[in-house]
Amino acid sequence: MEITGPEDGAALVFANSLGTDLRLWDAVLPLLPAGLRIVRWDKRGHGRSDVPEPPYAMGTLVSDAEAVMEAAGVRDAVFCGLSIGGMIAQGIAVKRPDLVAAMVLSNTAAKIGTPDLWDMRIETATTQGMEPLADGVMERWFGRDFLEGPDLPLWRARFCETPPKGYAGCSAAIKGTDFYTPTSGLRLPTLAIAGSEDGATPPDLVRETADLIPGSEFALIRRAGHLPCVEAPEEYARLLTDFLARLGRP
Repeated sequence: MEITGPEDGAALVFANSLGTDLRLWDAVLPLLPAGLRIVRWDKRGHGRSDVPEPPYAMGTLVSDAEAVMEAAGVRDAVFCGLSIGGMIAQGIAVKRPDLVAAMVLSNTAAKIGTPDLWDMRIETATTQGMEPLADGVMERWFGRDFLEGPDLPLWRARFCETPPKGYAGCSAAIKGTDFYTPTSGLRLPTLAIAGSEDGATPPDLVRETADLIPGSEFALIRRAGHLPCVEAPEEYARLLTDFLARLGRP
């Protein structure tokens, strides 16, 4: 877990995607307003966190996020989650409305993929490791411009560094999650962000989830894929900053 900013600052919590760690947000953080209390962590099975035996349940990942926020001493936070991080955001907003005042649902959905798709990825990661998955994941993650740019090898290498058991465990959590009903009961300020070239959670899927929450906002980042905070950090930070301003934060 990493915490920056003053103890009395408005809380902004980041939850990263499958196959990444808390460095996912590195390019965005310097572009955000001063004075925020920013919390980010590596979910179980990723980065510097422990790697329990898979499978993991989404409820466990939500409880982990709950424990992180309580340990950090933050409440009434804006919770920004990307992909599986956005599923965690939905889960903790339902479970602990005292902790989450608003959400940013980035490149995520109430339900992602199919059981067969996740079973295939779990099997590959478990038996062959991360390398055989990497090229296909990069094509789903990134837009055309980034795929031809100099930074792709870094993100491919980071994906391949993900512990296979951690990837399989979190894949099982996604496979077992359908948040359509609980998310449709949420009533809190929500910004949904999609990338026009996202091959993992296409814009229509993100918008469908946003539409479950009355009054939610939707923003599309063009020429970006599944990780727009990496591909277009300036635009991503602007969307976050404008959303925070509308909430009166900081």
